[in-house]
Amino acid sequence: FSQTCLFCNSSPLFLREAKWLEMLNSWDRWMAKKHKKVKFRCQKGIPPSLRGRAWLYLCGGKVKKEQNQGRFQDLDQQFGDPHWVDVIEKDLHRQFPFHEMFMARGGHGQQDLFRVLKAYTLHRPEEGYCQAQAPIAAVLLMHMPAEDAFWGLVQICEKYLPGYYSAGLEAIQLDGEILFALLRRVSPVAHRHLKKHKIDPILYMTEWFMCAFSRTLPWASVLRVWDMFFCEGVKIIFRVGLVLLKCMLGSHEKLKACQGQYETMELLRAVEPRYMQESFLVQQVLELPVSERDIEKEHSVQLRRWKENHGKLDCTSPPRMHGARAILVAEPPKRQDLRQNPTIIVDSPLATKSETPTTEDEEDVQKKKTTEDKQKKQKKKTKSGEEASKKDFLAPVEVPEQIPSQEQMDGSLLKNSTLHSSTQSLSSAEHDTYL
Repeated sequence: FSQTCLFCNSSPLFLREAKWLEMLNSWDRWMAKKHKKVKFRCQKGIPPSLRGRAWLYLCGGKVKKEQNQGRFQDLDQQFGDPHWVDVIEKDLHRQFPFHEMFMARGGHGQQDLFRVLKAYTLHRPEEGYCQAQAPIAAVLLMHMPAEDAFWGLVQICEKYLPGYYSAGLEAIQLDGEILFALLRRVSPVAHRHLKKHKIDPILYMTEWFMCAFSRTLPWASVLRVWDMFFCEGVKIIFRVGLVLLKCMLGSHEKLKACQGQYETMELLRAVEPRYMQESFLVQQVLELPVSERDIEKEHSVQLRRWKENHGKLDCTSPPRMHGARAILVAEPPKRQDLRQNPTIIVDSPLATKSETPTTEDEEDVQKKKTTEDKQKKQKKKTKSGEEASKKDFLAPVEVPEQIPSQEQMDGSLLKNSTLHSSTQSLSSAEHDTYL
């Protein structure tokens, strides 16, 4: 039956899932010709049932995984540096301790988290492990298997936030200065207040940026921010930080409650929930006029000042990629690398037992065929007698059973089909239930 029949009387979430499945099936074409549509759908929010797969495609982790088959398994089998292993083990219980995946010590969630983080230290031994990587990896593991989460972490550390987790934290300090410079344009009042009390950006934005707000925002807001972050890049992180600073310190009335450095820091550590609410925050982020060009322009200015004051950067990280399209252009994938490999295959609900006959069914069919052949021979013998009797008698007419039309058959199938009768999507609810 037609595709339209599947979607009639379906929920909006089901339709959104269908659109995302269509995009994922032709990912390279959509990114090349309809990137604005992909961006718009990421801003609306990725369906929960497809979020992990979409994140992996957006960040380029899917391509990395296909191009490095067996890499994670090799790293997973190695013992790892004892120093990093010890540090990672101490951090496992701190990551989302009330989440069912990570609640039990030594549970499957903590085991996978350890595997991912240990594998990264072996993948980038010169960088090692940073505590801020743990919540990043944990969020990824809530949406995808360990191997996929590993490649997602690799892409975040190397493409989206390069240098953030290196020793010295020079990259995060540089981005702190960029954030402070952009704040002057977005909210002069907040900028003057922070400058007056000599509150360095590193004091309030480190956890925001290094953890991609996963430890700051409500869960629904975290997911929406990450949807946009994977698509559009680090500018989303800058925008969220600027929105929070503007909302908390952007007017003279709000500054009356924080007359000093201590009061200001306490205010920034406990952002009012209304400013972090999903719909409000996303709308403010989308309306804030801060682009990749603005960030790169300010990056050049701050990098020059850094060299004048501190000398050359010790961190030699690769250039930052601003979102999914930039990654795709820089590293064009092969079509086979984007092919989906489903782990669960569901048979058609219209398939019946009779379509796949067993041995007993075949025997019944053979017996029926033999009986029909005998009946045909018997009819031939009596045919001449029947023709003679037709002149005097009316032969009884057998009324054949009414054969249903094709439309009736299709309607009956659809009526009994679970696809037609169900109004549920692949995900049982619109909202995530991770926490």
